[in-house]
Amino acid sequence: MTWGVVSTIKADLKTILNFAAWHLELGAHRLFIYLDDDPSDAFDILKAHPRIRPTVTDADYWDKHGSRPRKHQVRQVRNATRAYRRQADVDWLCHIDVDEFLLPEGSVDAVLSSCPSQVQTLRMRPMEALARDDGYPNHFKRLTLDRAARRDLSARIWPTYGSYLDCGFLSHVAGKLMVRTGLPDLDFKIHNVTVGGQENPGAAEAPALPLAHLHAKSWEDWLTQYRYRHDKGSYRSELKPAQSGRLTLHDLFTTIEADGGEAALREFFTEVCADTPDHRARLSAHNLLHQASLPLDAIRERHFPGAIDRR
Repeated sequence: MTWGVVSTIKADLKTILNFAAWHLELGAHRLFIYLDDDPSDAFDILKAHPRIRPTVTDADYWDKHGSRPRKHQVRQVRNATRAYRRQADVDWLCHIDVDEFLLPEGSVDAVLSSCPSQVQTLRMRPMEALARDDGYPNHFKRLTLDRAARRDLSARIWPTYGSYLDCGFLSHVAGKLMVRTGLPDLDFKIHNVTVGGQENPGAAEAPALPLAHLHAKSWEDWLTQYRYRHDKGSYRSELKPAQSGRLTLHDLFTTIEADGGEAALREFFTEVCADTPDHRARLSAHNLLHQASLPLDAIRERHFPGAIDRR
């Protein structure tokens, strides 16, 4: 049972290679990596690997495949759909971001091989990383699928800001899809697919295929990405609030920043994102703490030896 990953990426070389190496290590038969730009010389390194199919989505690329969409999210789904329809020489394909890492219980191949034939789309739910300043994340907040319980737990675990969040998550709780290939006229969305007007045919949950989301690797990492996310990304104004009748994340962050500036943002980050003993204890008390190792440097060196040192 073969599987692959498609991702549209704008990141530094180390981040790109960490992502690629992790999924190669898990057994991905093919990685379709669309480089949103290529300032890092990643293309040549990726192209040299027999299981990776990189594409630089420059002006020439978009001249051939329609005009370049202004929004990154639209470019993502256009590229993912193209990979699925024209390139996918695998049995299953998932569309994920560069800060998302499959974290299977066992092997990905075993999970997919055990799927009944009527299952066409598998939903991989996220686990959001707790941020630390001294290495890659190794603790994650888990998600309960009970929506009423999520509201209650949010208020208990994050007393100041939990009522504005969905189980303490800053990013999506919908997860991403692993999709069987060969479905006619499939179109990828960010969190779903459509096939002939039907959304997510043959859908099933994949509890053995959680998705580790490194939304905030550290305070500095989060702050560096904050402004883009607030204006155009996962905190943008048009997104709905996590809980009905509450502020959107966009408005919440606008209010926090207006009241207390960067110091107030740091207080929010400490309560909701940081890997602290107190935060871990609060999550553990409700069985929402997951521990996992992400030895990304070692795995990157195994698949791309010396690639970073040579740059």
